[in-house]
Amino acid sequence: MKNDHLDVLIVGAGLSGIAAGYHLQKESPDRSYAILERREAIGGTWDLFRYPGIRSDSDMHTLGYSFRPWRSPKAIADGTSIREYVQDTARENGIDKKIRYGLKVVSASWSTPDARWTVEAERTESGEKVELTANFLFMCSGYYNYDQGYTPEFEGIADFGGRIVHPQKWTDDIDYANKKVVVIGSGATAVTLVPEMAKTAAHVTMLQRSPTYIVSMPSEDATANYLRSKLPEKIAYALTRWKNILSFSVIFRLCRRYPAAIKKKLLQQVRENLGEGHDIKRDFTPSYNPWDQRMCMVPDGDLFNAIKSGEASILTDKIDRFTETGLRLQSGKDLDADVVVTATGLNLLFLAGLQVKVDGEEIKLSDCLTYKGVMFSGLPNLAMTVGYTNASWTLKCDLTCEYVAKMLNYMRDHDYKQVCPRTDGSVIEDEDMLPLTSGYIQRSIKDFPKQGSREPWKSYQNYLRDIFMVRYGKLTDDALVFSSPDAAEETADEELRSEGAAA
Repeated sequence: MKNDHLDVLIVGAGLSGIAAGYHLQKESPDRSYAILERREAIGGTWDLFRYPGIRSDSDMHTLGYSFRPWRSPKAIADGTSIREYVQDTARENGIDKKIRYGLKVVSASWSTPDARWTVEAERTESGEKVELTANFLFMCSGYYNYDQGYTPEFEGIADFGGRIVHPQKWTDDIDYANKKVVVIGSGATAVTLVPEMAKTAAHVTMLQRSPTYIVSMPSEDATANYLRSKLPEKIAYALTRWKNILSFSVIFRLCRRYPAAIKKKLLQQVRENLGEGHDIKRDFTPSYNPWDQRMCMVPDGDLFNAIKSGEASILTDKIDRFTETGLRLQSGKDLDADVVVTATGLNLLFLAGLQVKVDGEEIKLSDCLTYKGVMFSGLPNLAMTVGYTNASWTLKCDLTCEYVAKMLNYMRDHDYKQVCPRTDGSVIEDEDMLPLTSGYIQRSIKDFPKQGSREPWKSYQNYLRDIFMVRYGKLTDDALVFSSPDAAEETADEELRSEGAAA
């Protein structure tokens, strides 16, 4: 492979990876880089997931890049539009020419004397091993397992005579027109699938063990569209972006401070959308407070409209077993189905399942602490984009990419070859890296690094706070150790010479 040594190796050509390429080109143009992508296309999650109705669960003025305006009038966008937006961004900036497709990263080994990572990847088609070296490793692979989603072990599943599919494995040959469909789940994927499938299915039932918060919001941002018609594009986009950031920040804080009042307001909205004749307590009232888990956004109330029309329904119950014709529930009810969609969650995978060694010693990633939500204790010259759990992914992604470019420039200017966050005895583990109670997080979070008890080891899931800490804050602190192996060796040699002279 040509140019198998790089200044920066980016892993993943999705939303984050393309942002990383852009910021490197703009802010650290002297650094060589490549993007490794295991699949054969740009887009990451937005190219992998193809289930009916897939769309953003955040507004595109904040999910979109800070440097490239979102031009569609739809603020809640479909997956195809988002995928095209990411691909167009890559092409317009020449980032697509830096992508090496069909390479799955397997392991990475850091050498302090060489101040570089040796990364092993394998070609997805042939299994051939490929080795690259890089001074800095930038993981932009998200934290979902792309190979498989999560499906519980259901008794009798082999007895079912219809088709069972997980949304992550959706294919074009799945036919549900005029058929009875059961969607198992109550999260963002389920509330997206139900109204879309209900357009052609005989009936769609959303079968949930417990409810989640479902909030209706307009698919178009009237303020954004008005500003776009009156102002230059970039100014209109920036104003809309900040309007939405500040609005959501206020809403999130209100949820935390006045959970009972916000819960009452959210359930009142559900009543207004559905009208009379629905058991709001049973089907729409979660046992947890708002934003203990992510809320489900439904554009223009499409889920509520499908329920009101009779095309869809929600059933709160637990599965006893599959039968030949559908599902038997613990309540004793039989639910007929031709197609069952297991929207039962995703599996998480930290650093794309990478096996990591530092100077020959394998690193247990769950023993690491997060540093500013960007780096990890004991891992030199490595950063990862991890989005917010309570806001748009790209807000933190943009900040992280800026931070990495800023760090690379600092290292160049001061002739440092490596940087590594180091903890001392005053920092203790405080909470999980992803502070949500959602099942898909709790199943895998034990394998993730932890947060510390204070900054910079603690992340507050607060964009405004992070701007000051990451974008405008001082780069150096007591926890971040910059060094150069050559300088360390020279110092050691000098000390030995001094000791010899003294003797």
